[in-house]
Amino acid sequence: MQHFVKVFSYLVLIFTVLRGPTISYGMEPATPSQPVPRNFFGMHVHRANDPTHWPSVSMPSWRLWDASVAWPNLEPHKDQWSFKTLDEYVALAQEHHSALLLPLALSPAWASARPLEPSVYQPGFAAEPRDIEDWRTFVRMVAIRYKGRIQAYEIWNEPNSKYFWTGSLDQMLVLTREASRIIRSIDPEALIVSPAATNRDGIAWLSEFLSKGGGQYVDVIGFHFYVAPHPPEAITAVARQIREILLRYGVVDKPLWNTETGWPYPKPFPSDTLGAAYLARAYILSWVSGVTRFYWYSWDNHNWVSLETTDKDSSTLKPAGKAYEVIQMWLEGAKVNNCSQDSARTWLCSLNHSGTIQHIGWNPEKQVKFEIPASWHATEVTPLLGDTRRNKDSRITLGPLPTLIAADTAH
Repeated sequence: MQHFVKVFSYLVLIFTVLRGPTISYGMEPATPSQPVPRNFFGMHVHRANDPTHWPSVSMPSWRLWDASVAWPNLEPHKDQWSFKTLDEYVALAQEHHSALLLPLALSPAWASARPLEPSVYQPGFAAEPRDIEDWRTFVRMVAIRYKGRIQAYEIWNEPNSKYFWTGSLDQMLVLTREASRIIRSIDPEALIVSPAATNRDGIAWLSEFLSKGGGQYVDVIGFHFYVAPHPPEAITAVARQIREILLRYGVVDKPLWNTETGWPYPKPFPSDTLGAAYLARAYILSWVSGVTRFYWYSWDNHNWVSLETTDKDSSTLKPAGKAYEVIQMWLEGAKVNNCSQDSARTWLCSLNHSGTIQHIGWNPEKQVKFEIPASWHATEVTPLLGDTRRNKDSRITLGPLPTLIAADTAH
């Protein structure tokens, strides 16, 4: 079923790319002033209880989508509840200190306004609830059961896509308002994430949602920054457009989360090494573009995505899985001072790790020679997928894989 669902989304993404204009990689400064927090590094795991093993690398944040815990899974029949899988996920998250984001989405056929209407999952799932009281009951039951154990709730998934939502935007506003009221009354510490739209028409959807007052019901603005087949640098242009919308409607101070992004194509992906480069650059560029949490899609998906983090066993790390581990070590706790391109289109980011100055560099297009400025006092160079080596030459080669350049702590 998951593969069937994602095939439809894949077609939507292709259509969006074909109709969209060329993306500019320009970017105004938007880097958060605080150090990169641990929970910035999110991930999707679909079957963490069975058969997928818990990731062998740190997974600070976990979004439960395509994980068999949507509304139809939790309440398959009216007033008949099935919490076994979600209980197991919550226990795993607590054991591994992973913050949970649970999307509240999909109408069970019994509650659907159009129970026979086709959707990418099962008939009726994309329609709005026929009776708003059923939605209220569902949200209330979940909020009470998982108070203090689920840290954030997201209202629906990709509501700008008819494959996931066939109701109106005004009806989504009602669902958001009602869920917000209930969750805030039961678990005021839980964060409420806006319905996360995606693709170019998703930007327009978000704008209308906020123009009608949707921002008052949420604590976080969610969006899915899918930019495939473009490289991760395209994220900066999407983030800039979204920031402009947030400023326009007076919610620019709310956190911006990328609650789902991966690369479903090109198929096959050109190489595992390039996959690692894409993942690392996506996390770096999302942070410097003002995104304060990023959930990668996906740890154990081997059908829809072409850029995979693990082998078919969902355990053995591919280079992208290793990159997910390394980029956490590079960024967590660091204050990113700036990130920009030079005339050769080489990206250079400056980090401050508790007083230790470091830099990350890469060129997304080619291998280039880079002269390390003497003022950096560089002593070590660490390629994304390689071992740290002492820096003995002021000239190094930079390419698509980011490289960490560390300075002497005495300077």
